[in-house]
Amino acid sequence: MASATSSASMSRGQGTNGQSNGYNLQRRTSLASFPSSRSASEMSLNSRRPSRSPQPPFADSDRTSDPSSKSKSNSIAPSSQHSSLSALHSMRPLPQASRKIRSQYPRGATENHVEYILVASFDIDRGPVMEHQHPVAITGDENMLAELMLPDQAHARNQDWTIFFLHKEQSQEEEDEELAAKQRRRRRRRIRQARAAGIELDEEEEDDDLEDELDEDEDDYDFDDESTDSEPEGGEGPPLIYVLNLVNTKHDKTVKRGAVVKAMAICTRHPFLHIYKPLLLLALEEYFKSPVPETLALLYDAVNAMDLSLMPRLSLLERHLLQASENKDLFVEKFEKMIQMRIAEDAAEGVTDAPISRTGTKAHVEGGSGQSAYAVPRDTHEFESKVMYKGIPIPIKVPTAVMPETVGDFSLIKLIQNFSETHAKSPQPFALHPHLTTNGANTHPIIVLVNGLLTQKRVIFLGHNMPSGEVAEAVLAACALASGGILRGFTRHAFPYTDLTKIDDLLNVPGFIAGVTNPTFEHHPEWWDILCDLPSGRIKISTKIEPAAVTEGLTYFQQQNPTFANMASGTTNGTQDLTGDNAFMADVLRSIAARHGERVIRAKWRDWVLKFTRISAQFEESVYGASALYIGGEEQEAMLPGASGHGYVWPDETAKHKELAGNVTRIEGWRNTRSYYSYIQDLAQLYNVRPLKGLDLEHLHDRLRLQRLTPSQSRDIYVTFHKFIRSYDEICLLLSVAPESHAGLFYIALGLFHRDKDVRNLTAELLDRIGEHEAGQHWWQGLSRFEKLAYMRIKRDLEADQVANQHFQDKLVQGADRRIS
Repeated sequence: MASATSSASMSRGQGTNGQSNGYNLQRRTSLASFPSSRSASEMSLNSRRPSRSPQPPFADSDRTSDPSSKSKSNSIAPSSQHSSLSALHSMRPLPQASRKIRSQYPRGATENHVEYILVASFDIDRGPVMEHQHPVAITGDENMLAELMLPDQAHARNQDWTIFFLHKEQSQEEEDEELAAKQRRRRRRRIRQARAAGIELDEEEEDDDLEDELDEDEDDYDFDDESTDSEPEGGEGPPLIYVLNLVNTKHDKTVKRGAVVKAMAICTRHPFLHIYKPLLLLALEEYFKSPVPETLALLYDAVNAMDLSLMPRLSLLERHLLQASENKDLFVEKFEKMIQMRIAEDAAEGVTDAPISRTGTKAHVEGGSGQSAYAVPRDTHEFESKVMYKGIPIPIKVPTAVMPETVGDFSLIKLIQNFSETHAKSPQPFALHPHLTTNGANTHPIIVLVNGLLTQKRVIFLGHNMPSGEVAEAVLAACALASGGILRGFTRHAFPYTDLTKIDDLLNVPGFIAGVTNPTFEHHPEWWDILCDLPSGRIKISTKIEPAAVTEGLTYFQQQNPTFANMASGTTNGTQDLTGDNAFMADVLRSIAARHGERVIRAKWRDWVLKFTRISAQFEESVYGASALYIGGEEQEAMLPGASGHGYVWPDETAKHKELAGNVTRIEGWRNTRSYYSYIQDLAQLYNVRPLKGLDLEHLHDRLRLQRLTPSQSRDIYVTFHKFIRSYDEICLLLSVAPESHAGLFYIALGLFHRDKDVRNLTAELLDRIGEHEAGQHWWQGLSRFEKLAYMRIKRDLEADQVANQHFQDKLVQGADRRIS
């Protein structure tokens, strides 16, 4: 892990206090709790300034056109064939998954679930000391780790949890190997795309070794070629190591100060580290009884024996759909296919098995001799497994879909309620700051917090006299809040728990998010920009915060829109809700009061972050003429007039200028941050693998939803949907822009009532394709009874037309036969 920036206390090479279980290390991994000074994000921030006229990033040389773009050159106008149901069915391919189903954690994989087990204790004379590390010693500065494992006032509580992250420092050799692997993956992707497009490569592009690899794994090709746990290519460095730590205090009058304090930590690269809490409780209790390295080895072997090989690997679009849906059966077919593949493997090895059951059903609970060894989870959002620890099966539930910046088991609802309730009872106006108070002095405190995270302010969560675990959860929730599963760059610079001894290192990290329990931080406003006081539920803006500079973007916008110049400055205390944030927070609080659940609230915040990025792209295009947040051009010659355009949609130009005026300072503050540059990199990578590169489905769907269109304009949109949305991934993309929480297929199904008969028929066929899709079938079931009746009426009319046409053709044939005879 990367050593802390300019910190002598983070030096490596010190000897181990504890034992490393008999392992003699020749090469030890260097870990530290602070990111490296070589961090790509920091270099980009220190050396890169936003361009005056941002341009979309260059497409990679291996980027090819959309596989479905062959059809874009053809005319989109409907033909007379659209009146025939049989012709429609013969034209379309079935929306099957474009790749073979694979396990997210295959059997026989070399990567362990847990990499290290650590134990620390508090010594009266020496302070925090590291007792044992298993299987090897991992860091040069054990004092730093021991201090993090034993937080302030740990002795005052019987039990406490902490979470912290460790950064790995790569050697030059490891960096070269990683770069070579990335280049190899890109070449393999380029060869696959060229094969699919029927393009012959130059001789220099051919590689016998690559050809062999392609032949071996052709069936296993996955667009989402990276692990779902690690950052995508172009990230800010090696994946973090997440550390879950449990501290226990045992009162014993026979020892000094009457108590024994010990901590045990699990180090893993999986962000769902909360699943190990039951095992840590058992293992630490066992360690108090038997404080020997073998106790750590027992836990290490048990957790790494956990079988997750039946968890299917979902694509990025599938993960988005699963996270935004409350449906417990979504993608259940993938789990069933994984089990069927395993049963087939067992049968090949001579092992017989019984039919598959569903976890939680009566058949599964009753079991019996005919019960299968495998079961489909009752809720596809979680994969159910178990860990055998000392002969005891410990049930484990692993999240099926994990999005970026989502670490641990936190609650957005708890975070929002903590600061909203105090604000509702006795609101206190904020000092105006253009980046933070986007709705004036009475901006909602949660919006102030999110604005601070987006504009890379230094944020402290203070929990005086609170368990450090609660403070850490608030930090993790804040990272997920600002990320929305879309933006990155928050958790890598987050410190769920830290203390006063590391303040020098903390201040060297730009835009940190830290959790502390020491009240000294509150009295030093020069250390932070935003202070979130958890016990009081108040958020404070520092009196020493750096003022927001007047940017070129703000100046250009004010010149282009003089009517909104004063509103856009961010220095006036306006009462209008230009950004819509007040209405959004009211909606979120209503959902919380109605007990809609954590998943619904996370989906709402993801929509808010996505809306912010789309508005930012429109702002850049409006002010600078181009945006780095939009990649891809429209193929105007292939698009119908009513289906052109891209980006966020407003009902009218006045609404557009008002919302841009409310967001301009927040956007300009975001444009020089880690998350902004990381998002541009992510967009470039996603462009390579996304279907329908030249078509903005979200723009078209929003036009149906928000604007009053003429019959001709809506016709063009429905015809475009029908022509381009055919494959499995294309339907996934459509479902992602029409989530169940936003009326689902309602606006698409309105095409069933279009006055043009061809449009009604095309919409019915599009709904047919969606209904045959693994996920789309659940969206189809969500249609209203009124829309389903219209669909059935159209299908009956199509069948009647088909019968009439066939009858007419038969008469013509009979007449011709009589004339011939």
